[in-house]
Amino acid sequence: MDAPRVAHAAALLHRHRTEGRRFAGFPEALRPRDEDEAYAVQAALARLTEGDGPPAGYKIGSTTPVMQAYLGIDHPCAGRLARGAIRHSPAELRATDFRRVGVECEIAVRLATDLPARGRPHDPTSVAEAVDACMAAIEIVDDRYVDYRGLDAATLIADQYFHAGCVLGPAPAGWRGLDLAAVEGVMTIDGTAAGRGTGAAVLGHPFAAVAWLADHLGARGDMLRAGQLVLTGSIVEVRWPSPGSTVVVILAGLGRAEARFV
Repeated sequence: MDAPRVAHAAALLHRHRTEGRRFAGFPEALRPRDEDEAYAVQAALARLTEGDGPPAGYKIGSTTPVMQAYLGIDHPCAGRLARGAIRHSPAELRATDFRRVGVECEIAVRLATDLPARGRPHDPTSVAEAVDACMAAIEIVDDRYVDYRGLDAATLIADQYFHAGCVLGPAPAGWRGLDLAAVEGVMTIDGTAAGRGTGAAVLGHPFAAVAWLADHLGARGDMLRAGQLVLTGSIVEVRWPSPGSTVVVILAGLGRAEARFV
């Protein structure tokens, strides 16, 4: 995909976002033909919305069986976290800022040091050495589409894979003493359980998802950087709260995050 086509594809997505219109898909001339082209469009879209410079972090989607089944995509995909879309719990968000807002229950990771490419793939051990903190998080996603089930993975990747923000809980002390694969999480909406899962659902371990991301970026000449945040993937199926709803995510040993949609 040449640079003008990448720019035109990104501009089309950006225009739909700013005008609040649902996206039906790219015209054939602009549709990314593979995931490499999709990530090029994603980067161009980020420059339009955020300007130059590295993102605040990344989200990883389709890391768990429940979300792979929900979306019909059998491998992880990455999106960029906008610097202005990270909020801290408890947070209040306007439902009208989204086309159709969704919420996901996630373990978030903040890095203390860079994770550059290396001679062999990263693994949970190499990731653990670079992690500063782990915490509960609600990923905010937005169904910006006429019918997302009719779109391929490349199109969803180009549009940041549904990402629209996140709400972070406070970072607890003592997280290194936890077995993150065994950490249980529950999401409630207005006090009613809306999903439950464990960290093991995320590629076997949340740090395995971060390792995938580090290798994915390294293969593209980029890297995870100190201070960046990684949302490792939802351990429950996405839910679609109504205006007025309060969403709470509680992760054993990692605390809680709360968001209210007004």
